[in-house]
Amino acid sequence: MIRFAPLLMLVLLSSCGRKEDVPEGILKPAKMQDLFWDFTRAEVYSSYFAKRDSLRSEAIENLQLQEKIFKLHHVTKDEFYKSYIYYSNHKDLMTKMIDSILARKKREKEKKQPLQKEIKKI
Repeated sequence: MIRFAPLLMLVLLSSCGRKEDVPEGILKPAKMQDLFWDFTRAEVYSSYFAKRDSLRSEAIENLQLQEKIFKLHHVTKDEFYKSYIYYSNHKDLMTKMIDSILARKKREKEKKQPLQKEIKKI
């Protein structure tokens, strides 16, 4: 039994570490964050502006924006949706990804605020 203790420790340590690793074929968290942010913005844009323009179809506008986003990030639609399903099924990763996006956007907003205050003074 004592001979198996180091092996058992190695197995336990390897299973606890590197929880951010995702399987092959799934977008890494940093890339998925950027893609998911742009994807969400495209959905909001298309639903908001297409509803106000009777000549635009919300669904078509959204699909066109999605294609542009996939090209921008060098990702296929299938890669994105496969990754999205994976992250959706792993709530801890999805929560961490969304929290990271929100934190980054908050930091960006805070960086802009001092500049905007200086502009108002002028």
